[in-house]
Amino acid sequence: MLKILKNIGVLVFGIAFFATSSLAQVISIGSGSQGSLGFNTGQSIAKIINQELGITARTQPLTGYLPLINNGELDFGFANAVEVGFASTGTGTYEGKANKNLRLVGTMFPLKTGLMVVADTGIETIADLKAKAKGLRIASEYKGSTIIPYYIEGGLANGGMTYDDFVKVPVSNFVKGIFALGDGLVDVSLVSLNSGAGKKSNAQLRDRGGLKYVSLDNSPAGQAAFKKFMPAAKIITMKPNPNIPGLQKEVNIMEIPWMMMTNADVSDDLVYKVTKAIVEHNDKLGASFGAFKNAKAASMAPANAMPYHPGALRYYKEKGIKVGD
Repeated sequence: MLKILKNIGVLVFGIAFFATSSLAQVISIGSGSQGSLGFNTGQSIAKIINQELGITARTQPLTGYLPLINNGELDFGFANAVEVGFASTGTGTYEGKANKNLRLVGTMFPLKTGLMVVADTGIETIADLKAKAKGLRIASEYKGSTIIPYYIEGGLANGGMTYDDFVKVPVSNFVKGIFALGDGLVDVSLVSLNSGAGKKSNAQLRDRGGLKYVSLDNSPAGQAAFKKFMPAAKIITMKPNPNIPGLQKEVNIMEIPWMMMTNADVSDDLVYKVTKAIVEHNDKLGASFGAFKNAKAASMAPANAMPYHPGALRYYKEKGIKVGD
């Protein structure tokens, strides 16, 4: 009899444990390949969700994962604001493939990037680049990073140019385009501000003065030409900083929000909690990944073609954060 009762007790405990485990919340975060911006962002946010919300968050190192969020296979993920807009409307890199179930959580931090050349070319501004364009080699195609040509085309359009004004040199992805500049394979490429790849290429070209940013035209006409390719981005002015490659002088470069997305069917309560945790534990996020140190809660919800998730909107309303500025 005692043995029977013992077995029943074990069975009941097992059922209870299984039920509890099955109810434990687990969420998935598309994070990009290891070492990428998406990977570092996803790892940092997963850590905060695990520690502060008691929810198991697992990152998935994938590329091209926005459709997986759209169909509910992933709960969260990241992209720059321009790609986010394209995915929502079925334009640009998502031509004819609108992802209608995607919803914005908000901006994690701003990305800064721009066209770079070697310092000894004598090119300072986008007008200088236009004057010397003939025969210059420019990184192109980016089959592994299809959004990058839009950045470059936007920068060129800012100065009244197109890719056809240059000798196009195909590269496979963003980092390879930066390294091509350092290796002398191209004369113009897109380089993120203070990126590791940019620092490496800058060091390779030290005997030529290193790299410098091509200062864009910040006039209303210049901004408008740029936004035809990069509608969710803007041109900003950076002060000189000798510690950052390319900032020998004041220059105008590109700024694009790096954004987190979710699926429309993810619960309002979960998205609210995740949004709140990101804002209220920004210090911990910054310690985990330095880019979060540039995050500003007041700038977390800029205008975009993609609608915001109701859970995120609830938090923004509660905290007085304006949406759509």
